Amino acid sequence: MKGHFPTDKFQEIETPFYYYDTQLLRDTLQAIKQEVSRHAGYMVHYAIKANANPKVLNIIAQAGFGADCVSGGEIRAALAVGIPPSKIVYAGVGKADWEIQLGLSKNIFCFNVESLAELKVINELAGQMGKTARVAFRINPDVGAHTHAKITTGLAENKFGITMSDMENVIEVAASMEHVKFVGLHFHIGSQILNMDDFAALCNRVNDLQQQLERKRIHVEHINVGGGLGVDYQHPNRVPIPDFKSYFSTYARLLRLRPGQTLHFELGRAVVAQCGSLITRTLYVKQGTAKQFAIVDAGFTDLIRPALYQAYHKIENISSEGPIATYDVVGPICESTDVFGKAVDLNTTSRGDLIALRSAGAYGEIMASQYNCRRLPIGYITEDL
Repeated sequence: MKGHFPTDKFQEIETPFYYYDTQLLRDTLQAIKQEVSRHAGYMVHYAIKANANPKVLNIIAQAGFGADCVSGGEIRAALAVGIPPSKIVYAGVGKADWEIQLGLSKNIFCFNVESLAELKVINELAGQMGKTARVAFRINPDVGAHTHAKITTGLAENKFGITMSDMENVIEVAASMEHVKFVGLHFHIGSQILNMDDFAALCNRVNDLQQQLERKRIHVEHINVGGGLGVDYQHPNRVPIPDFKSYFSTYARLLRLRPGQTLHFELGRAVVAQCGSLITRTLYVKQGTAKQFAIVDAGFTDLIRPALYQAYHKIENISSEGPIATYDVVGPICESTDVFGKAVDLNTTSRGDLIALRSAGAYGEIMASQYNCRRLPIGYITEDL
């Protein structure tokens, strides 16, 4: 089964481009809100790094979600679509001074701090501005996630976060500072996680750390467990909306929140991946010795995930209903890694056929580059067509 696309309207648009199904996006947002409403004190911040297309962001903002930002530019993008500063959290291992100053000037909800060195800089800058920065400490829980090695973030050897052994010391240092206020703990173990046991392991670790802090009479107002929930790249038509029920119920069942505590989530991929597709046009069909190639006008400049992570995206010929044939689907970039898929079964493909690379709403358009002096792809939503 192939996805449903307005192919007649696509013919009029210069390829490659991104297409976002806004009905699916709204259905996904509603599914999240429905599950969150079952649990008191849950707050979702959309991870802007997944997709910052302003039209997509605007729909997410209208649904009432907060923002998880990892740069000053993302803070500005969140504010531009009306996400209130009180719902913005700011993470990242390398926050520049101007980015910290921006967050302080806008009175964002919280800085997710990843090192003692960063904490000292935030305190200094906040003092210069006559501000008090709310901070949560990103603790590296040393919890492995069953995902790609390049997108796991919770192991001891990762660059992210503060080690568990340093947690109490950093909290004590913060208490001695005049211009920061410790408000929470932050965690994030990785991305594209489909095994709920990984989130269960995080719950157990957070429970242990909370008990450790309570023995020192340290109270934590907010717990932020990051995001990480994955999507079904193999079957975007069959499973267009991730299993939010299992995700949120895992935390509700296993994480022991204290009275008055709020629980924060930072979902990105799970919100936008399935609603987006990269649409590209077939330039040539080239017959090799033992295989044939469908050469398309999109390259890894437009969707880098297959080259960077060996990521899989379902590929469909949305112009043809001909017999199935097998192709290597490749782009025009002068690099041998510019391959979207090998031995891909497609309806018989000819020059001019439109090809859809599915589940590309997350880490697609936002990661595009202008290598080979190529133009950046334009992102269209349903209402544009």
